[in-house]
Amino acid sequence: MMRDFRQVDVFTEDPCRGNPVAVVHGADGLSDDEMQLFARWTNLSETTFLLPPRDDRADYRVRIFTPGRELPFAGHPTLGTCHAWLEAGGRPAEPGVVVQECEAGLIPIRRTAGRLAFAAPPLVRGGPVEEPLIAEIAAILGIKRDDIADAQWADNGPAWVAVLLHSAEAVLALAQPDCDFDLGVVGPYPPGSPEAFEVRAFFLSGGKTAEDPVTGSLNASLAQWLLGSGKATAPYVASQGTALGRRGRVHVNTGEDGQIYVGGGTLTLITGTVRL
Repeated sequence: MMRDFRQVDVFTEDPCRGNPVAVVHGADGLSDDEMQLFARWTNLSETTFLLPPRDDRADYRVRIFTPGRELPFAGHPTLGTCHAWLEAGGRPAEPGVVVQECEAGLIPIRRTAGRLAFAAPPLVRGGPVEEPLIAEIAAILGIKRDDIADAQWADNGPAWVAVLLHSAEAVLALAQPDCDFDLGVVGPYPPGSPEAFEVRAFFLSGGKTAEDPVTGSLNASLAQWLLGSGKATAPYVASQGTALGRRGRVHVNTGEDGQIYVGGGTLTLITGTVRL
């Protein structure tokens, strides 16, 4: 069966400089195995499948797959899927806000200033990281323990462990680590810089460590930590993907109710049909 398909570049204003996501429209009738097979075939960090919502409060439902597993939530697939749904003619029940249903629950997505921004989901696990693990992370990264200014659990579906280094320069100087868990690293730019932080995200894929170009879920949990601890103030912009030759820009803001929103540019690069 032929199904509509889009590939969307996320967290960028410039084509091919963000993080791509594959989006399959009208995925009704596909089995879990068929979705996983296609996600493995695209070989992107995530592939999503659009379905009718089960919750009356949602505008659509999405399932999110990496090449190896299904995720309850992920940030750049959320924005890319919303972009594809709107571009295909989707109309939200509430003007200005799209409500996505995924395994993590209902995720509101705002349309403002030419960008899409999702509401950061609650953390599944937060709080300080145990000292033995911090020492292990320092060894994995090839740095001294004193080079880590702070560390925090940042699990909002993907089970990120986040570490704060003293500078963006130190983050960019890191060599590719070898770790068997999801590791996020962040460091501040000097005051007055266009971006407030540099972010890098490392995760296990196909039995080896890979680096994600731009990561919405990590930036969402980092924002909750950095804003909540006073290490950052909103709005701010985080840079990610620099080490990979990308130019990801993640815009973090807060609503009047204090809700954190994580947003960025979205661009369709490929449209067509797929046989599934």
